[in-house]
Amino acid sequence: MSVPGKSFRHVEAFLEMMSAERGGAANTLAAYRRDLEDYAGFLAGRGADLESAGAELVRGYLADLEGRGFAASSAARRLSAIRQLHRFLFAEGVRGDDPTGVVYGPKKAQALPKVLSEREVDALLAAAEARAAKPGSEAARLRALRLRALLEVLYASGLRVSELVALPASAAVSGQRMIAVRGKGSKERLVPLTGAAVEAMAAYAAARQEAQPGESAWLFPSIGESGHITRQAFARDLKELGLEAGIAASRLSPHVLRHAFASHLLQHGADLRVVQQLLGHADISTTQIYTHVLEERLQRLLEDHHPLAKR
Repeated sequence: MSVPGKSFRHVEAFLEMMSAERGGAANTLAAYRRDLEDYAGFLAGRGADLESAGAELVRGYLADLEGRGFAASSAARRLSAIRQLHRFLFAEGVRGDDPTGVVYGPKKAQALPKVLSEREVDALLAAAEARAAKPGSEAARLRALRLRALLEVLYASGLRVSELVALPASAAVSGQRMIAVRGKGSKERLVPLTGAAVEAMAAYAAARQEAQPGESAWLFPSIGESGHITRQAFARDLKELGLEAGIAASRLSPHVLRHAFASHLLQHGADLRVVQQLLGHADISTTQIYTHVLEERLQRLLEDHHPLAKR
């Protein structure tokens, strides 16, 4: 769909604001651009533009997305981008109203996250430790130590995989139990680590320095374009390790371990707000996907301690 010049300028102005004032990442801005240009093209096909579109056209666009086979979650994400654009146009005085104010988003079923049991995570960590201790070439040992460090840090901190692979070399400072992480929107947060994670990072950093002397900005460097190990490479290695631990590859990914971190904390009594901060969620509603864990815990408490529960 083609985007008329006037609508194109409004989209560009909005994206410029998102970049300058809200620190939008390049991938985020690219996604906004695709969504909004598609919306503007839809309006143009019906003789309207961003300045004249009413609520019915916004609803019509959502219906068009459904007809194209878009999932409710994808349509909801597009509606969020459209809302922000129209609020921007209203704030800038381009329009005197916001047509999205009376438009409801598509209802979507809340899928529960895939989670590993504590026993499965223990098996995964044991497999990583066994691989790191296994005799072999220097390159194989270094790769095993790297995987063990990645796994220990991920399960100890719940980092996003993009945050994990891009950790700076300074994260492995001896004895350091807190690391500064740059997350979404370039926001920084402090994340605590377990003793096992600190030890695994230190062992890997020492072995890497011995095998590959020299300075690197990254804790997990690579010869690739980014300079550090990629998310895809870590995910591949993790699935291979999972097979050794008896876990199907389809059930395992870095994000599944992030879910396990959050779920296991809640199972052991952590506060939802604390988990929100550790995960780097801007909104508590994002963290609430884990409330099923809290409900299970409350049910167990009732069954274990209520005087009438066993009757």
